[in-house]
Amino acid sequence: MSTLIRGVGILADAATDQMHEPWTSHDTQVLVVAGLGIVLVVVLIVWAKMHAFLALTISALLVGIFSGIPLADVTKSYELGVGGVLGYVGVLIALGAMLGKLLGDSGGADKIVDTLLHGSRATLPWKMALIAGIIGIPMFFEVGLVLLVPVVMLAVHRSKMPAMLLAIPALAGLSVLHGFVPPHPGPVAAVGILNADIGITLALGLLVAIPTVAICGPLFGRFAARWVPIGPAGAGLAFLGAEAGSVGGGSVQPASRPVKQGKHQLAASAESAPRQGARDPAAKRIPSFGWTLATVLSPVFLMLLRAAADLWVDPQSALYKVLNFIGDPVVALLIAVLLAMVTFGTAVGFSATTLGKKIGESLLPIVGVMLIVGAGGGFKQVLVDGGTSTAIAKIAVALSLSALVLGWIVAVLIRVATGSATVATVTAAGIVAPLAAGLPPAQLALVVLAVGAGSLFFSHVNDAGFWLVKEYFGMTVGETIKTWSVMETLISVVGLLFIMLLAAFL
Repeated sequence: MSTLIRGVGILADAATDQMHEPWTSHDTQVLVVAGLGIVLVVVLIVWAKMHAFLALTISALLVGIFSGIPLADVTKSYELGVGGVLGYVGVLIALGAMLGKLLGDSGGADKIVDTLLHGSRATLPWKMALIAGIIGIPMFFEVGLVLLVPVVMLAVHRSKMPAMLLAIPALAGLSVLHGFVPPHPGPVAAVGILNADIGITLALGLLVAIPTVAICGPLFGRFAARWVPIGPAGAGLAFLGAEAGSVGGGSVQPASRPVKQGKHQLAASAESAPRQGARDPAAKRIPSFGWTLATVLSPVFLMLLRAAADLWVDPQSALYKVLNFIGDPVVALLIAVLLAMVTFGTAVGFSATTLGKKIGESLLPIVGVMLIVGAGGGFKQVLVDGGTSTAIAKIAVALSLSALVLGWIVAVLIRVATGSATVATVTAAGIVAPLAAGLPPAQLALVVLAVGAGSLFFSHVNDAGFWLVKEYFGMTVGETIKTWSVMETLISVVGLLFIMLLAAFL
């Protein structure tokens, strides 16, 4: 990460001087090339069905060539961006995957769900958001979604409530955590690129996340449930196990089948066979709720301790050095994984051999994610080296746009164009780095959050998450846009409003 920070720091200093110079033909050239490069990424991913890693790599190299970077330096620029991002973010992605795998296979995720689902039906949407927030801290969006779909389906089936009333809060909790809060790849990458403090970013991210999830989850879910009044449907029915037989005989219900709250005809038995969860049969015991929560939240706690030390502990003291070390994201997540190997491993009956196998299995699904993140870093680097960030900074200076607002706008444009929140975050962070250079730590953290908010704007057909939600909940494309896409846009806008509110006081 230090290499990445030094490289971005040097470029940021140079670009800060250049962005006050007059507009040139090269500035126009690099902006046109950058726009065409983003269009090429979209065409290759959406139309040619090419893997995002290859699409980003091809586009990055072409953008570098036509932006005027010397031919011999184009691949060096790309490799610097890939290595700088993966050298730090890749480790966090791997550790997060290990923690998520052990949480699911041990039955820890089921334990959280079973504990929180007791109580009044009226509180179910809020509990869904809370469950998603807890599960979403160490997990990627896709992994968290797979774990939450069975929970949502079971709750809808037993409570006889509309699916979107419970699904939207869960989806909002996952999405907000994915976009705003480290140690998720996007926010962590933006922290590294902008040289922000990860502890301060985490603290402010949680502060923004809570009201954003409340508004865009349980509250918006009431409207979404009226717009798309469906019950359990789609591929998610497969997760109901024995209970699926009481909902349409286990067949997939059409999403257009209306469900009127209080009158619809779902199976009424709340004492049906228990849900078939994600727990591995080799787990002889289920971890307790307390230990599960402690393990999942341990990296967050350690990183918050580090942030507190930066504010209140003497930097020369031994305590500061210890807290600074254990609060580093790599160390914090490593400690959490080691703790999980006990609480989610040996304590539930997994042997050392089984644990080793599960750790290995956890790394297989993230290879593609790491490659895409790395390629996004490479794409970002050629944009920076080619002068795109300087040209955009000149426009921002002329329009008097702040780094915070510009970061959100650029992330929105790239998100809508490519469908990737991570690519949008990494690229936008690199572009606004010159403007953000020299900002106080709190303001720099807010720029990271603004970029994260922009990266969630309007998920549609070029986003894998859009199709996952559509298929799991059995909706049409139009219904998915009215629920999921609108929710993502609300998160982006509401999140930005809370970030700007914080910026006014920090």
